[in-house]
Amino acid sequence: MGRSHWDADRLRDEVRDYVVEALGDEDGVLIVDETGFVKKGDRSAGVARQYSGTAGRIENSQVGVFLAYASRYGQALVDRRLYLPESWTRDRARCARASIPEMVEFATKPKMARAMVEAALDAGVPCAYVLGDAVYGADSSLRRMLEAREQPYVLAVRGAHFMRRGGDRLFEETSPEELASEFEPDDWACHAAGEGAKGPRLYDWAGIRRPWTSKGGFEHWLLVRRKRSTSGEKAYYLVFAPPGSSLAELAAVAGLRWAIEECFERAKDDLGLDHCEARSWHGWHRHMNLCMAALAFLSKLSADLRRSAWSKPNETSPKEPIAA
Repeated sequence: MGRSHWDADRLRDEVRDYVVEALGDEDGVLIVDETGFVKKGDRSAGVARQYSGTAGRIENSQVGVFLAYASRYGQALVDRRLYLPESWTRDRARCARASIPEMVEFATKPKMARAMVEAALDAGVPCAYVLGDAVYGADSSLRRMLEAREQPYVLAVRGAHFMRRGGDRLFEETSPEELASEFEPDDWACHAAGEGAKGPRLYDWAGIRRPWTSKGGFEHWLLVRRKRSTSGEKAYYLVFAPPGSSLAELAAVAGLRWAIEECFERAKDDLGLDHCEARSWHGWHRHMNLCMAALAFLSKLSADLRRSAWSKPNETSPKEPIAA
């Protein structure tokens, strides 16, 4: 993995093209998220004491930022980048020992995500929305890039995220949590956020159009999801949507973000995504590419089965009684 000579980025592009061929759909979405790989020692590229969502705490680990594609036909990973903490990029000798190219500099996770999303869109990946959690939703440069491309998005933000109220109170500071507290009971409606193991995942949803539109009539929304349990826990999303988008549609789109978690789970449990033994920069990316290729292959098999099942005509009861 570390010492062989082959182009990891070229394989990544081939995997992405293969996924688009198998799963591509005009209603598909791109989803960005990171996942952690718990490690021992300090020689593996990018390893550091840092928060790992996989472990749910600060651990000695590597963190990779990934891009997934999901549509009605399935989901698969299409890009990956290893996050390098500043403790690594400030120590070029340490980087050299892990075969990290000299041109690789420190980049935040949102900046890495922005580069991956741009590359996918530039490659013509059919995409109705871009999705991400609050790490990426809080990044204004990512949102501005998508808006400039007229690319719709549904990006999570924290309740305390800084916002302007708009309208006659344009410069008044507010937050998603404060705006959500002003909703009336009739503003909430129950909508499904996709299918779960026990049926549709139902939440209460409310949304408010922000008092401005972009070129082409695209609308800005604040979308709020509330659990139907007694806790009433809320989640918040900044939305850039085509004209006339409905609350039910945006709720369904927001629910698609969990498709990348399904990718991580399958790739780790079945395909060894978290079993990389290579310490070098090149070894990590090559290992991830091969796991992504295997996941793409399995996703294509599933997509082919779905298409086959959907194309079969419904069976009808025989016109004549069946003989005993």
